Amino acid sequence: MSKPIQPLDAVALTEDLPEQGLSRGQVGTVVESLAPYVFEVEFSDDEGRTYASLSLQADQLMTLHYRPLGLA
Repeated sequence: MSKPIQPLDAVALTEDLPEQGLSRGQVGTVVESLAPYVFEVEFSDDEGRTYASLSLQADQLMTLHYRPLGLA
């Protein structure tokens, strides 16, 4: 069972967004929940500089996990 996407979650794109210069698999951080299943996601480089910030639907995102489920 997966938990709902929350602010500060690390997420990855599940599709290419060429008009935004983003591709499937790029990692971002949820910065705000805008509506049910709609999130503002910020994409930053390795030095913390934001290169994209946009509203995305939950089905365009995959939550990333850094430890086994159940050990949160």
